Amino acid sequence: MKLSTVIIFCSLVLGVSTEGWGTFLREAAQGAKDMWRAYSDMREANYIGADKYFHARGNYDAAQRGPGGAWAAKVISDAREQSQRVTDLFKHGNSGHGVEDSRADQRANQWGRSGKDPNHFRPEGLPDKY
Repeated sequence: MKLSTVIIFCSLVLGVSTEGWGTFLREAAQGAKDMWRAYSDMREANYIGADKYFHARGNYDAAQRGPGGAWAAKVISDAREQSQRVTDLFKHGNSGHGVEDSRADQRANQWGRSGKDPNHFRPEGLPDKY
């Protein structure tokens, strides 16, 4: 499939006009950076019980960029959860291990993307830096 066909198809699906592509792509790139920053902060904090907060925060920050940021947050969140399911399948077989945690992560992702306060998931004692 030619790139031009893909771009036209995506324009129709996403409702992005030709003039809006630059803005959409800029928002998507900024949203991806927001998601990376939340992930990096989560790894740095290494704080038990804080993962849902960082999921919500990354999605919230990205979605605040606009439609491109919200799109990037959804794509990244979905890909991360799908890769986690595959990893769990290889580690634990078809036991369903981690399915509920993945669903909880996705609820936190959607919470943040919808513009709700990520601090809803903030665990007590997490340093103010985050």
